[in-house]
Amino acid sequence: MTRREWGIAAAGLAAPRVGAEPLYFDLHIDTPIRMVAEGLNLAESHDYTCVDIPKMRKGGLSAAYFAVFAPARTMTTVESVKQGLKIIDVIVEEVKRHPADLFLATTSNDVLRAQKEKKIAILLGVEGGHMIDSSLEILRQLYRLGARYLGLTHSGNTPWVGAAEYSDGPKGLMDFGKEVVREMNRLGMMVDMAHASEQAFYDVIESSKAPILNTHAACRKIADHPRNLTDDMLKALAKNGGVLGVAYYAGMLDDAYRARFPELAEISRKRAEVSKQLKDDKKRLSEELWKLNLAEVKTIGQPPLSRLVDHIEHAAAVAGIDHVGLGSDFDSIGLKVPEGLEDIGKTPALVAALTTRGFTQEQVYKVLGGNALRVMQRAEALRA
Repeated sequence: MTRREWGIAAAGLAAPRVGAEPLYFDLHIDTPIRMVAEGLNLAESHDYTCVDIPKMRKGGLSAAYFAVFAPARTMTTVESVKQGLKIIDVIVEEVKRHPADLFLATTSNDVLRAQKEKKIAILLGVEGGHMIDSSLEILRQLYRLGARYLGLTHSGNTPWVGAAEYSDGPKGLMDFGKEVVREMNRLGMMVDMAHASEQAFYDVIESSKAPILNTHAACRKIADHPRNLTDDMLKALAKNGGVLGVAYYAGMLDDAYRARFPELAEISRKRAEVSKQLKDDKKRLSEELWKLNLAEVKTIGQPPLSRLVDHIEHAAAVAGIDHVGLGSDFDSIGLKVPEGLEDIGKTPALVAALTTRGFTQEQVYKVLGGNALRVMQRAEALRA
């Protein structure tokens, strides 16, 4: 058994394969935020890390988009651009430090090459259109640095696209936003709608000649979160040829769980206090934040893993199995995840749950990574 057959055989499946080995492709991981804030070394595995090389190996990860993120509402756009460049540098340098395990990828062929060389492909995804400062020149530079998708918005609006959770900006995609989408199509850079408004979603569907991504969201039919996709949105995504990366964030998966968030107010206050007090002691900061994550679980629990499978199953039923993938959002959501999926090393539990639900070998293969690879290949093929 190869190193990436990780638990598929235990789940009763022959290993789904791309080339020589199974492909597991996560569309959105936020570990770079912690690499900057807490000084994480990906070669070291700790209780308080959700994603590191040992856990990625254990979970069978083949490829992942690492998020390049700067907050939209607490930084100026220029500060956001600088922060984005800093995070890209941190990711690139970390990959260089671990050449036996990690491979900096910019194409679908790189993903397959990394798999052949038994390495984990790390790709760059920029999370927030504010990080291009309304500049096509900056967009192109980010592409040249390796970014292969751009989320058009995040925790706030840009002047040219509306965000899902904020009403103080445009509702949909403005004229400059359409220019951004056209330029991304020309470059072969994928459009990510994970934080964009519903109107912006439909505007991009109409504007983009290439398949789009929603790298980390879920289904509004099951959980009424404003970032989740309605059934009509899922159908439009399928018609476009795109992929939804179903997120692990429990606040988007379960309404009853999210309703308990007010009980976490005191823990949230302590989190802000600890982050300020220990900003210069990064290891202790990681340890103390992890203790608060555990306190959250003790206070409000976790949804069952079956709730995540409910969303995957619903998305597959409405959009079709070819349009569903995984976007864990690990390392920005603490332990607000389904029980049994607290880190990326526990992915075999998800495989087993999908199998138990009745997903076939081919369907599991598509959800784990086949669809993510296909949509990337299509975007590359359509570039000007």
